[in-house]
Amino acid sequence: MLTRYVRTTVPVLLACLALLLTGCGGKSKHDTKPQTTPTGATASGAAATPGWVKGMATVRAAQLPPEAQQTLKLIDQGGPFPYAKDGTVFGNFEKALPQQKRGYYHEYTVITPQSRDRGTRRLISGQSGEIYYTGDHYKTFKAVLR
Repeated sequence: MLTRYVRTTVPVLLACLALLLTGCGGKSKHDTKPQTTPTGATASGAAATPGWVKGMATVRAAQLPPEAQQTLKLIDQGGPFPYAKDGTVFGNFEKALPQQKRGYYHEYTVITPQSRDRGTRRLISGQSGEIYYTGDHYKTFKAVLR
C-alpha cells in the first residue's frame, strides 16, 4: 500500500515542484512588469516592493531582531501571545502609518531583553497583511518585507 502511494504521489509532487521552480506562466513580449510570486519575489529572485510600502523604510523579516521574528511567527499562528495587550487595536495616533479606519491596525509586543516592562519594540499588522516594525515605541516604522 505504501509503495503504491509513493509510486503515484512522488511524481506528482516532483512535477508540481518543477512548475513552481520554473514558473507556470510564460512572459509575453508585452509584459513590462516583472513576474512576481505571492511572496513578492520576482523571477530573478529579487523581492518586489509591495504597493503598501509607499516610500517607507523597509526591513526584511529575516533581518528583524530574533524576538521580532518570534513575534511574527506568533502573529502568523494566531498566538498565544505573552502580553494581554497583544492583538489589541493600534490607533495610529502618531499618523506614521497610512491612514485607515479605526480597527484596521493591531499591535504586538516584541520582547526586549532585560526590560522590566513591554519595552519599546512592536510589530503592527494591517488587515491586508502588511506588517510594520518599530523599535522606538511608534516614533519611526519600517515596513516588513517577507
